[in-house]
Amino acid sequence: YIIVRPIINILFKIIFLPRIEGLDNIPNSSKIILAGNHTSNLDCLLLMSSTKREIHFLAKVELFKGVPGIIFKNMGLIPVDRSKHNDAAIEDACEYLEHDEVIGIFPEGTTEKGRGLMPFKYGACRIAKESSSPIVPFVITGAYLPFKRVKIKFLPPLKIKGDIARENKRLYEMIDKVLKEECL
Repeated sequence: YIIVRPIINILFKIIFLPRIEGLDNIPNSSKIILAGNHTSNLDCLLLMSSTKREIHFLAKVELFKGVPGIIFKNMGLIPVDRSKHNDAAIEDACEYLEHDEVIGIFPEGTTEKGRGLMPFKYGACRIAKESSSPIVPFVITGAYLPFKRVKIKFLPPLKIKGDIARENKRLYEMIDKVLKEECL
């Protein structure tokens, strides 16, 4: 992370001209979950370049093969087997949060690929409830094209209190509303 982040910061600022809003919604310390829409494989890099805090992303287990897998493990990414309920990934995420770290998750489970916001899986809300961690929702808009602006907007923290399905719907609706407003 120490080696990769400065390179990503420079490249992103030069190539994608990111516009970052709502950064004050991310605390400088204490546990937090960042959860939002997933437009591209570059979203993780945008998040990394948006905050000074180290983010431990949940990532599909297929990415943890070979040399990239070694890099991802050393960066603190958490492997998720999307073919089953993944209690080990939930436990790993909660462990990081117990130490006041940041978890990054894309509740759609995959990139949108132009299909619009897809239904959310329950992982973000489940982790938030089990760890008593707030979720800072975010919305990414724009395309990752050279010298075209991509934007990320961090929304006010959301405390997960009740039924996970209802809270998951609330998180989805919050992100969907802002996404529609930003795309007008």
